[in-house]
Amino acid sequence: MPVKVIAENRKARRDYEILESFEAGIALKGSEVKSVRQGKVSLQEAYADIEDEEVFLYDLYIAPYEKTGAPFQEDPRRPRKLLLHKQEIKRLIGKVQQRGLTLIPLKLYLKNHLVKVELALVRGKRKYEKRETIKRRLIEEEIRRAMKRERRG
Repeated sequence: MPVKVIAENRKARRDYEILESFEAGIALKGSEVKSVRQGKVSLQEAYADIEDEEVFLYDLYIAPYEKTGAPFQEDPRRPRKLLLHKQEIKRLIGKVQQRGLTLIPLKLYLKNHLVKVELALVRGKRKYEKRETIKRRLIEEEIRRAMKRERRG
């Protein structure tokens, strides 16, 4: 199964504590798929929300395909429906209703010629938690360097 990552939300791992992740299909128009294949996508401010037992992705920017005529171009930030199983949606409804949990996209990728979204259930980190994560990463890096120096002799 060849997977080609189109866009990634790198800030998500820094700003949020990832509790769970899901793979979801995304309902797109033909011209949007062409733009996605060209990599003209931004996940920066995107988030998902549940409405009437359906999951929608908001603020996902897909640039209009330049070869499409003006009357046929879609709004680049229109809400897009995510394709998940009913049981997954019902489980998500229960978890999102808990205080402080949000759905955000981590990656947009092509899998077997289909556009997929890696969706994550997250809790926002506080400032001090972000600092702790950075400190932990720096300490681990120092340990790795020291061990490498010790191996060399």
